[in-house]
Amino acid sequence: MRFSDLLRVSILQLVRHRRRYWGVMLAIALGTAGFITIITMGRDLKENFNRDLELLGRATVIKVYFEDRPAYQHQWFYDSTVEALRRLPGVGSVSLAVYTHAAKSNHQGQQYRYSLLGVDASYWDVCGFSAQKGKLFNLEVNNVRERAVVLGPELARSLFGSESVVGSKLVVDENLYTVTGVLKDVGLGDLRHFAFIPFTTAQDRIQRISPANRIYLRCLTWDDVEKVALLIPKAIQSSQYAPGIKVEVAWAQVKRVKAVAWWVELFIYSSIIATLILGGAGIWTVMMAAVRSRTREIGLKKAMGAEDQAIMAQFLAEAVCLSFTASLAGSALGLVSVEVTSLLINSHPGQGLFMVCVVLGLLVAVGLGVAAGLYPSLQASRMEVVSAIRYE
Repeated sequence: MRFSDLLRVSILQLVRHRRRYWGVMLAIALGTAGFITIITMGRDLKENFNRDLELLGRATVIKVYFEDRPAYQHQWFYDSTVEALRRLPGVGSVSLAVYTHAAKSNHQGQQYRYSLLGVDASYWDVCGFSAQKGKLFNLEVNNVRERAVVLGPELARSLFGSESVVGSKLVVDENLYTVTGVLKDVGLGDLRHFAFIPFTTAQDRIQRISPANRIYLRCLTWDDVEKVALLIPKAIQSSQYAPGIKVEVAWAQVKRVKAVAWWVELFIYSSIIATLILGGAGIWTVMMAAVRSRTREIGLKKAMGAEDQAIMAQFLAEAVCLSFTASLAGSALGLVSVEVTSLLINSHPGQGLFMVCVVLGLLVAVGLGVAAGLYPSLQASRMEVVSAIRYE
């Protein structure tokens, strides 16, 4: 039998018995779609999953600072150093900060002391902070040296008795500031008692402010933390003389996040593999049923001169067509899934990776069809002619 005839007969059999094959095709299609989505969007999903897991702690944030030294030995990071750190592989964003633990405010006849950070516009993204009230200051506010202040939720309650303080005025070290926002109390830790003002404003107006000796880095994923932590000292030393550098990583949180991520990935991949295995078992079952239901047909074909190889090829071709068609449907479903996921996380992977996953999925489907259809095909080809014709 020619290949074109074999293919045509196999497709006709699939169409004729489509209700029998529906469940099997659905299982293979879902497995293929899941495989394509996870492989294509894996990196982007991990980055966003990483942000969601910040509830467990700022696991991907690395703090770099100079160890405490006498006042006359104060050191600070150069702009070239910050740029060198931004270029490191695995680094998402970098923020430079100054601080004081002796900020003062007189409010409603009482004096308050608290810690204050002068931060640039990248700080919020690096630390994953957001505002529950108002808004956080941006690059423009930093550039014009605006007197704006963002409060931690506990500090806002201590000063004003409420978190609804946006637009209120606050005197900080004898300068009048406008409260533009209050941080959301998620993953703040001690920072819920801090005040935050623009980096440039802090350097201009806070007398007891430190040099720019704190850098915060956010890695793209938890897998990047270890390698970035090793590269940081070399990158800094290549830009400036920097004795006494300290690199602080929340290793406990990294370990915890990795453990959670490992179990999630294990569940996802196990589900995909289980779906494909069920699809393969389904192919085996429906092909065995097809062999039994067409036993007399097989006997008649053999009586008319059909060879064992031709009978085997026909049933094997049906199994491969079944899995290949289901995989094509799964590829289309995977394309829809990738597009929807891209819109949800605002990230678009390359088309090249998607096509590689589609081709790989089709190859896996062909292999699955051959493996699952081989035994039923052998059973069909080895039937005795007389027994097959007499089969009821």
